Amino acid sequence: MSAVAAPAAVMVPAARSSVDDVAVDVLPALYVPEARQWLSTSAGRVAPEGYSWMQGVHWVAGSGLYEPRRHRSHGPRSFGRTTVFIAQLLSELSPCRPGIEYLMRRTGLTKRAVQSHLQILRETGLLAYIVKGTRQRGGPPQASEFALMLPPEFDAALGIRTAGEGTGRRVTGIAEFGRKLMAKLAAKAARKVRRPRSPMSSRTAPKAARKGATEASVTAVSAESRCTPMGGSSSSVSTASTTSFPPESKLASGGSESPIPEKSKAKAGGRRKLNTVGRRFQLARELTQELDWLRGCSVPRIAWVARTVADAGWTVTDVRAWLHLRGEAAHVRRGSGLLAVLLANAVTVLDTPAKRAEAVARWRGAQEAARRDCIQQVRAQRERFEGDWEAPSSRSVQREVAQAFAQVREVANGGRHQDQAPSVDDRCVDPELNDPQVEQMREQAHGELMRGVTDLIDLAVDSMGPEAAEQLYGADLMRRARQLATATRSSLMTITHR
Repeated sequence: MSAVAAPAAVMVPAARSSVDDVAVDVLPALYVPEARQWLSTSAGRVAPEGYSWMQGVHWVAGSGLYEPRRHRSHGPRSFGRTTVFIAQLLSELSPCRPGIEYLMRRTGLTKRAVQSHLQILRETGLLAYIVKGTRQRGGPPQASEFALMLPPEFDAALGIRTAGEGTGRRVTGIAEFGRKLMAKLAAKAARKVRRPRSPMSSRTAPKAARKGATEASVTAVSAESRCTPMGGSSSSVSTASTTSFPPESKLASGGSESPIPEKSKAKAGGRRKLNTVGRRFQLARELTQELDWLRGCSVPRIAWVARTVADAGWTVTDVRAWLHLRGEAAHVRRGSGLLAVLLANAVTVLDTPAKRAEAVARWRGAQEAARRDCIQQVRAQRERFEGDWEAPSSRSVQREVAQAFAQVREVANGGRHQDQAPSVDDRCVDPELNDPQVEQMREQAHGELMRGVTDLIDLAVDSMGPEAAEQLYGADLMRRARQLATATRSSLMTITHR
C-alpha cells in the first residue's frame, strides 16, 4: 500500500514495510466550496507550470479523496481519465482561458459533460477563477480564465515545504518519504493521456476503478481506504504477468461468434430512432422553418409549447391544418405565446388520425383555392396594365374611344343602337343631382382612393369623359387618381391595403 503523510491527521500505528517504505496518514476528503473557488480566496498555491500542475492532477486522480456523487446526484462518478485528459488540454493553454466549444471539439463531449469536468477540477482545488465568463446581450459569450492551482492537501501528503504567503507560495524542499512518489507522478505527467474513445459509463466507472483497469495510469481509490496511494496501483504485482489472451474459440477463423459488431436493431436505415424529446425538437424546428411568424423563435421554447401535439404523434402538416381551422393572427408580437394559445385543446378536438386527415384535406383545399384566386388576380392585372393596347394621349381621341366603349356596353345591355352616338349633353353631369349627392359621391371616391382603388373615377372617365368626371369629382381627386394609376404600373412600388 502506498503511503502519504499530512499534519494534524490521525496516525496509523506501526507502519509496515511497503513498496514506498514510508509512513501512512489519513487525509480528509477533498472538496472546495464555491465561495473558495476564486484565486483571491483559494487556500492552494499557483502551480509554476503545466508540468508541475499535472503532477498534482495525477495525485488527486489516484488519491480517491474526492467523490463527485457525495455532492450531487448527476455527472461523472469519479475523477477519471476524461477529467485528466481535459486537465492536460488546460495545461497547454497560456493563459488558461478555454472556451466550452473548444473543449467540446477536442474531447467529443457534450457541453454539459465539459462543464461537469471543469466543476470537478474547481472542487478539488486544481482550478481557481481569475475572471468568470459572462454572457452579454448582443455579443459573443466571454470565456472564463483560470489559474492552475495545487491544493494544500497535495503539499501535505508529499511533505512539500513552501515559503511565502497566499497563493504565490514557492517550493523550498520536499520530505524524503515524498521523493519516490513525486518521481512516479513526474513519470505520469510526462506521458500524454490519449483522448477517450467514448465517455465511460456511469455504471462501469466504479467497477473499473475497483479492478484497477486504468489505461492512463489513473487509479480511483474507494472511500474505505483514506490512507491513499498518491497515484498508481497499491499492488506490488506487475500487471504484465497477468495479461490474458482470448481463447481460440473466440477468434474469427474458428469461433462461432463474429468479431464484427452487428448493427443495432434500434436504428432504422442507419439512423437512430428519435425519443420523445427528439420528436419535440424536430417538430419545433420544422415549425420555425415553415411558419413565417415563428421565424427567430427559440427552438427549445417552441418544443416545450408544442410538446402535447408532438407526444400525440402530430406532424408539421397536422399542426398547420389545425392552425388553419383555428385561425391565425395578422400581427404577431410573440410567436411562442400565440402558438400556445392556438394549440390549446388541439389534441382533444382532433383526437383521431381520421380527424387530422380531414383537417389536412380542408387546409390543402383552401390553399389550392387561394392559389387559383391569386393566379386570376395576376392575370387580370396583367391584362389591364400589360396589354398590347395603349390609351391615346389626345383628349379628343380619348373622348371618341370612350364613346365607342359606351356604345358597345349599351348594345350589350339592350340599350340604344350602336350608330346612335351619345351627345355631349348626355356625357355631362345630371342636373338633377344636388349638392349632397355630389358630396356623397366624392366622399366615396375619396375613400376608395385611400385604399388604392380608382374604379369609380375610371368608370366616370370612361363613360362621361375626363371633363365631366373632373366636374363631378373635382380636380384634386382626378389628379390623385391619375398619380395612383401611374404608380400601380411601376415595378418599383407596391400598393397594399391597411
